[in-house]
Amino acid sequence: MRLFGSRLPQDVRDALAGERPLTYARTADGGYAVATLVALHLPGGVTLPWHQIDRAAWDEGGVTVFMTDGVRHRAILSRPGTLPEAIRERVTNSIVASRHVPLSERGGVRFVARRMPGSDTPQWQLVFDKGLDPEDPGLRALAEQALEEVRRSLGV
Repeated sequence: MRLFGSRLPQDVRDALAGERPLTYARTADGGYAVATLVALHLPGGVTLPWHQIDRAAWDEGGVTVFMTDGVRHRAILSRPGTLPEAIRERVTNSIVASRHVPLSERGGVRFVARRMPGSDTPQWQLVFDKGLDPEDPGLRALAEQALEEVRRSLGV
């Protein structure tokens, strides 16, 4: 299939290690941002698995991808084409369940169950509200207890 009137170059396809491109867009530096079933691939060999992407934000210059570990990636795209829709769909599709639970008067934690490539068992991610220390043992214990309740109530 031809997108944007051009074909994805063979060297870019080869770098995908057998993953099938869903859509792609040229970056300002002449590279490619490519969405596959497994990940978003950016120039420089950057591979962002869908289950590790928290969200993406678009503006007139391109996309900023926010990872669940807090790292950000930026791609400058002059013509994004269908890439924004593909990113939204793939990230949304990776989420099995999401629930926010208050832990104290200072905040809570968001539990997100994500589909993992090649696995039938979702992986749970804990995203603590700003101002809460995820390394605090007491807070971790509260979060783990709340996660068990969420798992039971959702059947996941």
